Amino acid sequence: MAKLVDALDLGPSNFCFESSSLSIRKYNNSFINLLNTFSMVLPFTLQQLRIFKAIASEKSFTQAAEILFVSQPSLSKQVKTLENHLGILLLHRTGNQLVLTEAGIVFLQYAERILALCEESCRALNDLKDGERGNLKVGASQTIGAYLIPRIVTLFAQSYPQINLQIDIDSTRIIAKKVANRSLDIAIVGGDIPTNLRKNLEIEDFVQDELILIISKSHPFAKKKKKQITKDDLYHLNFITLNSNSTIHKFINNILIQNNIQTKQFNVIMELNSIEAIKTAVSLGLGAAFVSSSAIEKELELKTIEIIPIENIKITRTLSIITNPYLDRSKAFDFFYRELWLIKNL
Repeated sequence: MAKLVDALDLGPSNFCFESSSLSIRKYNNSFINLLNTFSMVLPFTLQQLRIFKAIASEKSFTQAAEILFVSQPSLSKQVKTLENHLGILLLHRTGNQLVLTEAGIVFLQYAERILALCEESCRALNDLKDGERGNLKVGASQTIGAYLIPRIVTLFAQSYPQINLQIDIDSTRIIAKKVANRSLDIAIVGGDIPTNLRKNLEIEDFVQDELILIISKSHPFAKKKKKQITKDDLYHLNFITLNSNSTIHKFINNILIQNNIQTKQFNVIMELNSIEAIKTAVSLGLGAAFVSSSAIEKELELKTIEIIPIENIKITRTLSIITNPYLDRSKAFDFFYRELWLIKNL
């Protein structure tokens, strides 16, 4: 029982209540001995605690019995059994009046707290079962994690504030591996998923992400009435790119090559290690860059950059939702997946 007290955080182990006119430390040793005696078998039931609380509240066996929908003889028997098991009187019966003993006052405090915790535990389990509470581990590849996931999480949190999301951002390869080994519940990625992992994953198309060409507001192309360039114009621009060793750089190059754009002919004047640095450099007029459409919402609002369409070319990639088909799916998973489905079908 002492372990139970610690687990429930019911307060000091001396079970002592003091006020200016009441001191019941004399019950301390007998009460603790009682708890030790019944270490694994409690000397009361939850129903007995409910009965005792009702009697203390109503100060009447009759009214307590009516509230609990039990007969008065049954209620009296339960109280007597409770006192016998505890080895101490909890109530003084004087005529029609009921008064709690000093031990009864102490026991009532803990009875109320135990019952409240029981109700709280049931609510927590129901919330978990209904998906209103829980944890979900979500992965995202780097660009998606930086620009798209925050918006998705914001929308989800508005509907399900009790669900705790743990976000893991890394390369597509590492995120896919974590989903495959069940370290993550679900992920959104934009890169190529390794072939050796595909057999352990469910891969579903999510949304189309457009790769767009951005330049500064002061760039000559931005000042033309017809803000559109040809594919050949690309080879006359100064480009700012991610570091040539980065996964995202290689992925963007592959998509451009698939659209018959020869990236080796680009005049690359600067390589930077982040998309944020690239956007800043472009806004300052240092060059042009290809970036994900999801990465420039803020810059478009602030009007620090210009989008330049390429004649007859639209460069897109498909973002994917990846899950593990062998993972038990919680309610929290179902709600998050449904949120993604709603976004997908907008």
